[in-house]
Amino acid sequence: MTAIFAMIRKDLILYLSDKRALMLNLLMPIVLAAFFGSLFGGAGSGNNSKIEIGLVQEDTSLIGQKIGAALKADATLTIHELSKQEAQDKVRGGKLMVAVVIPAGFGDAAGQSLFQPGSKPELPLFYDPSQSTVLAMVKGLLTQHVMQAVTGEVMGGASGSKFTETSLKNLESVPEGEDKAALAGLLGSLKKYQEHEAAKAGSSERTVATGGGALAVPFTTKDEALSSGPKYNGYAHAFAGMGVQFILFMGIDVGIGILLARRMGIWNRLLAAPITMTQVLVSRALSGALIAAALMVAIFACAMLIFKVQITNVPGFMLVVVAFALMTASFGLLIAAFGKTPEAARGLATFATLILVMLGGAWVPTFVFPAWVQQVTLVVPTRWAVDGLDAMTWRGLGMDVALQTAGVQLAFAAVFAALAIWRFRAQNR
Repeated sequence: MTAIFAMIRKDLILYLSDKRALMLNLLMPIVLAAFFGSLFGGAGSGNNSKIEIGLVQEDTSLIGQKIGAALKADATLTIHELSKQEAQDKVRGGKLMVAVVIPAGFGDAAGQSLFQPGSKPELPLFYDPSQSTVLAMVKGLLTQHVMQAVTGEVMGGASGSKFTETSLKNLESVPEGEDKAALAGLLGSLKKYQEHEAAKAGSSERTVATGGGALAVPFTTKDEALSSGPKYNGYAHAFAGMGVQFILFMGIDVGIGILLARRMGIWNRLLAAPITMTQVLVSRALSGALIAAALMVAIFACAMLIFKVQITNVPGFMLVVVAFALMTASFGLLIAAFGKTPEAARGLATFATLILVMLGGAWVPTFVFPAWVQQVTLVVPTRWAVDGLDAMTWRGLGMDVALQTAGVQLAFAAVFAALAIWRFRAQNR
């Protein structure tokens, strides 16, 4: 055991003496985690970036103005009023994701088409092809505001009677039938209601900003975020993902270090000493695991101090960290066992690590993956590492989840280590 402790001490001294590598492994995950955390919603303060869209207001009708005013008042949007050509140029140049055009005559056409079959007025949208998700969000918001403005004005607005009379007149050319009779009855009742509201309101003016008398969407949503832990903090997942990624890269260095020692003859000199090959491998794995665990703790200490990430289950968190550190170290041994040269091993190991990180949900949460991909990722060790760290921070789950995620990682660590030792023994026969 004295020889193992001596070699672990040697590895730690060598690692800490390389200040550049230490700063890279510690600083880079913190910087990238801060960036991705801000994209995932930050600390849940509600100050997330708004969607910037262009607005081309060509319609001067009351409905058209109401739609434009509603878009400007929407808390999730930042509106830039532009000409049609400016909107097209900005979207084409990637400076705007979406631009909405309210064409001339849209409001009147939309009001008249509410009770009339046939063609509907079009609302042109310009969008960046890479922003289809944002387009869908904007279309949903636009549908809400258009429906509120149109139905509000037709049902109770100043120009509602005009739309009703036009619809009744156009209904005369429709063939007789039950639908015609029912629609005629509806429009007749609506006209009486409008006349009653007009008499009651007198000559008071309606404002575009408030849409006086307009009917609103008949429901609202009550948003409630549910988790067992504290308020959601996007930085928690970002630090988990970036920590896992960069510590795995450190694990690659563990394996490359063994290959370099073999190339320089240090490996043979170690085996010539009164120490077994298994002891050499165990010491290398334990020193790598100590470094990996220390880095992860330091990364999350920064997350707690600067970005208000909370660790809700400290014993569970440490268990997940230790299991991940051992898995990382054994992964490094596996690289050394099956790598022929440091250069070739580094390229293949980097590619494999990026795949593990991507499928493990380090970049984006796994729940956004297709269902079949989510099932595949269950055999990826990084998936369990990221899920375990999430569970011990913002999800606020218990020790049973920590034991499960740590147990799976330790199983991977045992498999990697067994394969590495078997391979090294086969090479030294």
